[in-house]
Amino acid sequence: MLYKKLTMNNSEGLNASNAQTLVKTASTFSSQIHIEKGNKKVNAKSIMGILSLGIKNKDSLLVFIDGNDEDSAMMAIEDLFDWGF
Repeated sequence: MLYKKLTMNNSEGLNASNAQTLVKTASTFSSQIHIEKGNKKVNAKSIMGILSLGIKNKDSLLVFIDGNDEDSAMMAIEDLFDWGF
């Protein structure tokens, strides 16, 4: 299992379009991917779950990935956050 703290770097936060990009990216991997903000943890492959977190610009998140392609999945998710979607 991998986990990493990431920061949202988009002035709009995680809007619907960015959430769709995140879900689409996460869904390409077989690993289980979860994102936690505060005390709420959701499946990164669920658009409703991601949107329910209400992620704003500069929010810190924890990403948990567990599975046989977890390294590739973490790199892809990190790239999205580094790029700001």
